[in-house]
Amino acid sequence: MRVTRYDAAQEVRRGRVDTNTVARLDEVGGFAEVLDVLAQLRGEDTAARVLCTLDDVDQCLYTNLHATEDERLWFDDGEDEDPALRRKADDARAAHVAAALEGSRVAWEELPGQRMGGEVDVAALVAVNRAPDGFLDDVVLVQRVPVARDDLAIAGIPNGYFTSDWSVFQNHAIVRRMATHGYRHFGIGASLLGFDRPIAPSAEEARAVVADLTHLYGAPGVAAWDELARLLPERSLLLLGYTENSPDLVD
Repeated sequence: MRVTRYDAAQEVRRGRVDTNTVARLDEVGGFAEVLDVLAQLRGEDTAARVLCTLDDVDQCLYTNLHATEDERLWFDDGEDEDPALRRKADDARAAHVAAALEGSRVAWEELPGQRMGGEVDVAALVAVNRAPDGFLDDVVLVQRVPVARDDLAIAGIPNGYFTSDWSVFQNHAIVRRMATHGYRHFGIGASLLGFDRPIAPSAEEARAVVADLTHLYGAPGVAAWDELARLLPERSLLLLGYTENSPDLVD
């Protein structure tokens, strides 16, 4: 893997989202490499959080751009190209999105409780979590997010644009709920949310996670839920699809 590091004083060019893009990873081989970089970056800037892209970086950034057109998230950051002023504007944008997420919280109980795919969505969850490295783009961008809590790191790349997808605010509710199971949100892609834990959950903890995911995706009684419950205690990583077409990843 090749790691390119950036700092705020550098001009923002192609391959970088804004002045808060602190690293670009090329020729990525898997999640272990990415998580190692994230751990290093967290140690270097303990006042901020980090968030990285996952699947399909270009589509992720495209839908992020449109998702932030929501009137609650929109932030006019001007057109000044001075790096110092850009950094202030980029920080202010992230703070604005974080404040909007806090001010328009969606309760867990208010989530739809059913993905359109039903059993297909659950099967895709199992497939993605059985072999997660296969769903990670070989290019990953890492954002520094100037927020105080892990659940607000999503403000760095807010996503959830199409009508049939979960919205930015619904995704934030999912991030908060997964935190109650010990999972930290570390990444978002065009279709996936990424979480990790210090250690894999126990069998009992995994069943509690699956109970919440059944509430989230629906399709209770599907055998694939039992398969996911057996799979989770083998790993500290958890990937969740948040878009209507996320099952297409495993086709």
